[in-house]
Amino acid sequence: QVPIVESGGGLVQSGGSLRLSCAASGIMFEIYSMGWYRQAPGKLRELVAAITSDGSINYADFAKGRFSISRGSAKNTIYLQMNSLKPEDTSLYICNVVDATPDRYDYWGRGTQVTVSS
Repeated sequence: QVPIVESGGGLVQSGGSLRLSCAASGIMFEIYSMGWYRQAPGKLRELVAAITSDGSINYADFAKGRFSISRGSAKNTIYLQMNSLKPEDTSLYICNVVDATPDRYDYWGRGTQVTVSS
């Protein structure tokens, strides 16, 4: 499979900011969407934000007004700007790529850890 490379996680204080990046390098198929999910211990994986190839965006309710997803200048690259971080945002943030085939197959990165302290 093609690599999905994530970076930008770390430890920040409550109210701080981070910017995550994801690059689906070496991709050989058309992409329908890219996005970010998160999964904390003992919890289900949940959508944070996603963007389609035509630029439409959707956010989880907890992300609206605080997080912003965007496409990078490099092909198949996205960013997630996270502001006003809260301790409850602590999670493993995982990049998702959905291809444009009829099956809408999902590809997943290994994740980057975000930890927000009080």
